[in-house]
Amino acid sequence: MRDTKPLLMVSNFPPLTRSKLEVLQVNLGYTCNLSCTHCHVNAGPKRTEQMNKENIDLIIDILKQHSVDTLDLTGGAPEMMPHFRYLVKAARELGVTVIDRCNLTILNEPGQEDLAQFLADHEVEVVASLPCYSEQNVDAQRGKGVFESSIEGLHKLNALGYGIEGSRLSLNLVYNPGGAFLPPGQVELEAAYKEKLGTEHNIKFNNLYTITNMPISRFGAVLLAQGEFYEYMNLLKDSYSHANLAGVMCLNTVSVDWEGYLYDCDFNQMLEMPISAKAGDVASKEKIHHLRDLLTSDFAGFAIKVADHCYGCTAGQGSSCGGSLD
Repeated sequence: MRDTKPLLMVSNFPPLTRSKLEVLQVNLGYTCNLSCTHCHVNAGPKRTEQMNKENIDLIIDILKQHSVDTLDLTGGAPEMMPHFRYLVKAARELGVTVIDRCNLTILNEPGQEDLAQFLADHEVEVVASLPCYSEQNVDAQRGKGVFESSIEGLHKLNALGYGIEGSRLSLNLVYNPGGAFLPPGQVELEAAYKEKLGTEHNIKFNNLYTITNMPISRFGAVLLAQGEFYEYMNLLKDSYSHANLAGVMCLNTVSVDWEGYLYDCDFNQMLEMPISAKAGDVASKEKIHHLRDLLTSDFAGFAIKVADHCYGCTAGQGSSCGGSLD
């Protein structure tokens, strides 16, 4: 698989500076029951990387020390990691909002029969990937039978109160484009999702998040193989909107990899671009920061590492882990 990193490093993307830490986004590992074409972390069933208990306990210590609002758990399939439930319980006991970035099919896997109930019992916000409301499109992007299994997972969540009006259980879906193009308008697409999923499958959910595909890792390799990489990068650059800079997720988020090292965002993590030193801090310029460093600093004032892939977050209506920035 060809590496996209060298193609993205030189960039004229505007400089950004970190603000107060509010969101800790933790990649618990790359093990997953699926191998989706748009997956920017190359997760799959054969990946064995998983966060150890020592780093999990460091995360809990950080949540106790900092006024972090949200713990955002991702993977792979985060629910497959051995310490997932231990971490969720500890964070919720501290009053931290927990997001589970769920692929829905994991709810039907052997050994996960009680997962939906666990998430509901601890009022975990579910952000679920469903790249289309069409079975054909979903299966083409994520594998045969994934759409049907996803609908089954959604029914389980709805039955527990997720996505139901008046419930405290939040269920948000995520749309990723199926190719080298920008997502359509989030408001309009959400209405179409609700109409289609409601009418055809009796599914309810709260919000739809549209997220731009990043030209890195597995998706970047596909673009290179199909000769579409540079055309897609030009699309992102040509669609740049300065207004989106104020809402990009790297401003208030620290991304943590499965080994406990720190990055400005999940995409920088995949490109092996760790958090920079604070402006003027020559002594730590070459240091690769770890969870232990979050015990003494929240990295406010640090320069954010940028490269050409950052245009993906600022193109069109903008894109973040919480959907469009408009």
